Amino acid sequence: MTAGPLEGIRILEVGHILAGPYATMMLADLGAEVTKIEPPSGDLSRQVSDAYFASLNRGKRSICVDLTTTEGQARLGELAAESHALLVNLKPSAIHRYGLTYDALRRWNDKIVCVALTGYGLDEGDDPAFDYVIQAVTGVAALTGDPAGPPTLPGYSAADNSTGLAAALGLLAQIISGRGGQVEVSLRDVMLSQLNYRASAYLNEGTEPRRMPFGAHPYYVPAQLFPTAEGHLALFITHDGFWRKFAAEAGIEGFPTMAERAERRDEVLAVVTAALAADSATGWEFRLRPLGVPAAAVRSLPDALAATPEMIATAGDFRLVGSPIRVAGFDPDYGPPPRLGEHGGLPVHS
Repeated sequence: MTAGPLEGIRILEVGHILAGPYATMMLADLGAEVTKIEPPSGDLSRQVSDAYFASLNRGKRSICVDLTTTEGQARLGELAAESHALLVNLKPSAIHRYGLTYDALRRWNDKIVCVALTGYGLDEGDDPAFDYVIQAVTGVAALTGDPAGPPTLPGYSAADNSTGLAAALGLLAQIISGRGGQVEVSLRDVMLSQLNYRASAYLNEGTEPRRMPFGAHPYYVPAQLFPTAEGHLALFITHDGFWRKFAAEAGIEGFPTMAERAERRDEVLAVVTAALAADSATGWEFRLRPLGVPAAAVRSLPDALAATPEMIATAGDFRLVGSPIRVAGFDPDYGPPPRLGEHGGLPVHS
């Protein structure tokens, strides 16, 4: 079996809960050696549940270090001297106080890459910046939900997960450069970046984004969720070729061009909704998929997992969703999540 593409890369992680640990878990899945530097009380996600902790920390090492002490700071320096990167997910004041920046660690290793994952930026203060708060601050929540109802949230940690991936990318980019240095990634900036075409429409055309029924796309029609005879169908018609195939199958005439469908949005949605009422969501998926039309019945997570058993990985005693990155010839070694201090520091309790 081929070695992981990040084999030999040593990464330190300091932080709690989700964004930072998710970033380093993605790197560990690709072969990096990731060591969690945990306080005596451990990563706060250990208090949520064992399964929660495992979902973010498989395949890592754990060393207990009290960074508030002189001994802890000396141990941090020793670890930094042997590592390629440090990724820290704490509020800015704590990052500075514990010496978790490049300026603080360069005396131990001037090649180390220090990634600060924060809410708003390393020098922007300690305002609380949890995932759902960031979705509200950046306009994501305002775009989500039925326009006739209140704004809502997507039901999973979109900001944390997205920022974790961006942080992992920034870390690898700086390692590849061959230079040490400070890298910053904030939840706010990542979510604004992900509103790319929405932001561009406003900044360049003055078009303010608005919530659309059934999560409709602002440009493509029909591209949204639709009720059917049973269940809901996600239909995403982006160009005229898709429309011709769908319309023929659904028995719809007219609206041949993207421009016309956008201009006559309400009429198109009415005829599509009426046509889709003739079959179930799974029935339409079965009919449209062979035609190459983008469509899928809305499934529950258990149903989605059952349909993709190849994505389920075993890590110690836990069954988890495996890495989404597939490298030819390489199969990730999904190790178990570490016990607190398992690889150094405080005694480990079973």
